[in-house]
Amino acid sequence: MKLTTEQLKRKRIRARISGTAQRPRLSVHISNRQITAQLIDDLAARTLAYATSTGEKSLEKKNMTQKAQWVGKTIAEAGKTKKVTEVVFDRGTHIYHGRVKALAEAARENGLKF
Repeated sequence: MKLTTEQLKRKRIRARISGTAQRPRLSVHISNRQITAQLIDDLAARTLAYATSTGEKSLEKKNMTQKAQWVGKTIAEAGKTKKVTEVVFDRGTHIYHGRVKALAEAARENGLKF
């Protein structure tokens, strides 16, 4: 089976990025309408915290950048409750621009270091 360019890129990135319990991986997924972020401990194969814009009534009339900021703030607060202050940022195959940048900056402003 032949892998697509996107699948090869994802495979290269995941070979270099890994999260631990002390420094989990902040994984970002962006679709056309929603944004999701997770704090993942790859060694234990566990999700420590999760934030998504799906189903949030206050975000229905917001644009995607505002949703990204809200998810970044929410995941940082969820990380604080789990006593996580440092993360490894996994932007996936997305470039660090626009929505990904907005999420990352909001997470930094609310206490996550990466």
